[in-house]
Amino acid sequence: MTKEDIIGAIKEMSVLELNDLVKAIEDEFGVSAAAQVAAPAGAGAAQAEEKTEFDVVLAEVGGQKIKVIKAVREITGLGLKDAKNLVDEAPKAVKEGAAKEEAEEIKGKLEDVGAKVELK
Repeated sequence: MTKEDIIGAIKEMSVLELNDLVKAIEDEFGVSAAAQVAAPAGAGAAQAEEKTEFDVVLAEVGGQKIKVIKAVREITGLGLKDAKNLVDEAPKAVKEGAAKEEAEEIKGKLEDVGAKVELK
């Protein structure tokens, strides 16, 4: 099937069929049509590459706040007061621009002490 065949098939679809097609494509490939339309032409190639830097965000402290503060101190090298402030301000980034392996390691350490962590 060529690109022209696909375009011809799309031209013959009703609005409802097109809507279903867009939703199916979004689900299949994990993309958003709205973001792709608004993105500049070169952005599609950048999004296709695997993300290499992550922000490790402390989403929720959990029930063991003291252990989370100790883990944050170990990870960041912050003093006790600064680590406590970071934990108190959750959701808050613990580390920004971390490599994938480092981000996963940090996430594991924080989750081991009961915190909920997001990689962004």
